Amino acid sequence: MRKWLSAIFIFLLLLLQYSLWFGNGGLLRVWQLNRAVEQQKAENTKLKERNEALEAEVLDLKGGLEAIEERARTDLGMIKKDETFFQVIEDEK
Repeated sequence: MRKWLSAIFIFLLLLLQYSLWFGNGGLLRVWQLNRAVEQQKAENTKLKERNEALEAEVLDLKGGLEAIEERARTDLGMIKKDETFFQVIEDEK
């Protein structure tokens, strides 16, 4: 009788341990969710920095002519009157 009782208690203990580690809401699942949350936080931080840079650029473009001129020069290759445009071509190696 004592052996059966011990076997039942050991079985129940193993069953509870299984639920604790691998069951729904178990430690393994919690660890996976924490890892996913950390990855999402890192992604959010990266996107927040990008949004702040874009917002600063938009404000700069709305407020100042210097930013518009710089953008026209770099993106569109525009030059002012009486300026000479030089294009430097590097050798491909």
